[in-house]
Amino acid sequence: MSLDNKPIFTGGCQCGAVRFRVEGALHHASICHCRMCQKAFGSFYAPLATVNEGTLRWTRGEPKRFKSSSIATRGFCGECGTPLSFEADDGVALAIGAFDDPASVAPDKQWGIENKLPYVDALHDLPGQRTEDDAEVSPLLADLKNYQHPDYDTAAWPQGSKQ
Repeated sequence: MSLDNKPIFTGGCQCGAVRFRVEGALHHASICHCRMCQKAFGSFYAPLATVNEGTLRWTRGEPKRFKSSSIATRGFCGECGTPLSFEADDGVALAIGAFDDPASVAPDKQWGIENKLPYVDALHDLPGQRTEDDAEVSPLLADLKNYQHPDYDTAAWPQGSKQ
């Protein structure tokens, strides 16, 4: 919480070149199934949460932008490609997966369901296992070096760089 009791949300891209901070509540957390969002996120749907005007600040770098339609511009990291924002005349929404604590931003609505992929509603029925329980993957993890930015603000990134 900020000094005036507003919630604070932080996040950024996978490589750490772009970071953001939101001081204030998020609204309209949703997932959009429209084909444009599927392509922009390279995924089944786009999870997004709207920020109030004046509450978003880009704290490291700034997203590159692509005007995907006559009403929307999409922001993404120009270094690693992480989808970050959906910007339109009526406001800005941020990618829920880009927040440092995405579990704290739960969607409560779905949009564009006419393009929902037919298997999305059954994903929870698929068998699942923890990464380290995969006998073929587990030995690879012993030598894994993670270059992803951590889920918190850093003074500089990558580590050891001067900013």
